[in-house]
Amino acid sequence: MSDKKRLILNLFEMNCVSHITHGLWRLPGNNRDRFNDIEYWIRLARLLEDGGFDAVFLADVIGTYDTFRGSADTSIREGLQIPNNDPVLVVPAMAAVTEHLGFGITFSTTYEPPFAWARRLSTLDHLTKGRVGWNIVTSYLPNAARNFGLDGEVDHDTRFAKADEYLDVLYKLWEGSWDEDAIVEDRERNVFADPEKIHPIFHEGDWFKVEGPHLTSPSRQRTPVLFTATASAAGTTFAGKHAEVVFTGGPTTEFLQRTIAGIRQAAVDAGRRADDVRFVTTAGVVVGRTEEEAAAKVAEFQRLSSPEGYLAHAGLNWDPYAYPPETLLGDVPGDKDSRWRVSDPDKTVGEFLAGFGDITRHPLFVSGTPEQVADRIERWLDDVGIDGINLLQYHSYATAEDFIELVVPVLRARGRLRTSYDKGESLRQRIFGAGDRLPDRHYGTRYRGGANLPERGKGLE
Repeated sequence: MSDKKRLILNLFEMNCVSHITHGLWRLPGNNRDRFNDIEYWIRLARLLEDGGFDAVFLADVIGTYDTFRGSADTSIREGLQIPNNDPVLVVPAMAAVTEHLGFGITFSTTYEPPFAWARRLSTLDHLTKGRVGWNIVTSYLPNAARNFGLDGEVDHDTRFAKADEYLDVLYKLWEGSWDEDAIVEDRERNVFADPEKIHPIFHEGDWFKVEGPHLTSPSRQRTPVLFTATASAAGTTFAGKHAEVVFTGGPTTEFLQRTIAGIRQAAVDAGRRADDVRFVTTAGVVVGRTEEEAAAKVAEFQRLSSPEGYLAHAGLNWDPYAYPPETLLGDVPGDKDSRWRVSDPDKTVGEFLAGFGDITRHPLFVSGTPEQVADRIERWLDDVGIDGINLLQYHSYATAEDFIELVVPVLRARGRLRTSYDKGESLRQRIFGAGDRLPDRHYGTRYRGGANLPERGKGLE
C-alpha cells in the first residue's frame, strides 16, 4: 500500500462559453459554444468517469463583470461568463450516465434563502446516491447585488457573517430535522414516517427565520461535502469552522502555503483537526507526447488568449490601454489594484499589462511531457502542500482527453491516482475515507437527533 498522498482530481467547469481561459473558445474543435446542449454535459461526464476523475467542479456567478470600462460590454463580446446557465440543472443529466463521478456545485449564500437550497441539494444527494458537494460562495460582483434588488455590493465581512447563519440553518435542516429512523414504511398501519421523529427547527436569527421541518428526508450524506473558495481573513475563520475542502489560490506558491497554514489553524481553533480540511487549487496543465508538441499547444493558446477578457474578469476599474505603456502606475489616477494583484506604483502600465492573458504565469502551471507534468504535480502535492487540483480547460474536450490519455497512467503508476473507483462510495468517503457523514467534531453535527433545536419562540440554550 502506497503512503504517497493521492491527488484529488477535478475538472474545472462552468455552464458558459468563456469560463476562465478567455479567448480560447475560438480554438478549432473547441466545444465551449455547446454548453446549452445536454449532449455536451453527458459526453463530458462519461469522459471524466472513464478517466478516473473524482469530480467535476462547477463554478457560477449571478451577475456580469461590468466594472472594466464602465460596462459589461467586454464580457458580453467575449462570452465571459455571459451567457451562463444554472450549474445545478446539468448535474442530474451527468449523474444519470455515471456511477462514480462527483459533483461540486457553486451556490451563493448572499441573495437566495436557505430553505429552498437545502431541499434542492438534498434532492441531488438522493438522486446521485451521495455524490454531491457544495462550493459555498458569498458573491462579489456588484451587478449580482443589483440583480437581487440591492443598490450595491454587500460588505465582504457582512456576507460571511450572513453565510455563517445560512449554514446554521442548513445544519438544522440537514442534520437535526429528521431522526435517522424517522421513515418506518409500515404498510399495514399506513405509516410512512413517524411525526415524533421529525422536528421543526424554529430558527430565528439576524437574517433568516425558518420554521421547518426539512421537506426532504435524510440523504446519504445528509450534509453534502462542504467546499469553500477563499483566502481572506473572514473567509479563513469561516472555512476553519465549516469547510471540508477549500478551493483556494494566490499569486505565488508561498502565498498559497500561508493560506493553507492559516486555515488549518482556524480548523483547530474551531475544535477540529488540522487535517480535517483538504486543499484544492486551480492548475494549468498542457501536455504533449514530446516537449515540442506541448510547446506548440501553449503557443496556440497564447496566440488566442485575450488580455482584455482577463482585465474584465479581474474587475479592473481603469483601462490600461488608455495610457502609454511607459506610464508609471503611480501617475495613473485612482485605484489600480485588481482582484488578482496589488499594483506597484513604480511599475509601468506596460509591465502591469504583461501578465494579463499569459497562461504560463499561473503559479501552478506546467507544460511538457507526461513524465514532466507528473513530476510537477508530485511537487505540488509534497512541497506546496495541496491535496488536489481543479484542472483548467483550455480546450473542451481535448484538455481532459490529453490528461486522461497521457498523464493519468503515469500518476497511477506512481501511486498518486487510484486505478479504479470503489463501488458505491459517496463523495465524502472518497475524499476522506471515513464514511458518508460529517465527522462528530464538525460544528454542523451539534443538531443531530434534534439536539440544540429551539422550541417555538425560544433561542438556543
